[in-house]
Amino acid sequence: MQNDNSKFKADFYKRLVKFAVEVVVYCQNLRKDPSLWSACDQIIRSASSVGANVTEAKSSSSKREYIKYFEIALKSANETLFWFDVLQELTPTTTGVKLRQECSEIASIIAAGVLKMKDKR
Repeated sequence: MQNDNSKFKADFYKRLVKFAVEVVVYCQNLRKDPSLWSACDQIIRSASSVGANVTEAKSSSSKREYIKYFEIALKSANETLFWFDVLQELTPTTTGVKLRQECSEIASIIAAGVLKMKDKR
């Protein structure tokens, strides 16, 4: 079971990195329109914050702190969903739809993890 858990964590980390990179690439195309610069900056920050906080949790000094980093990651994922909605209203793209779906799945995984961790406390 421990190996499955370690594999899941490694795969999830790779998924978070890939997601952040894909958001940056998505925004590179949108940044051709100066009116979208601010929204692009925000979505890049919030999308990369998801992975950054999950990674930061590894260095936690307590279970409570560990959970807190995951809660922050979940908030960042929810913020990212908001920015996808804004950008889709302004410039609908299939890439935006796919990335929003990926963000929604990531948020669901993190939320389930937070609930599970809180039950074990």
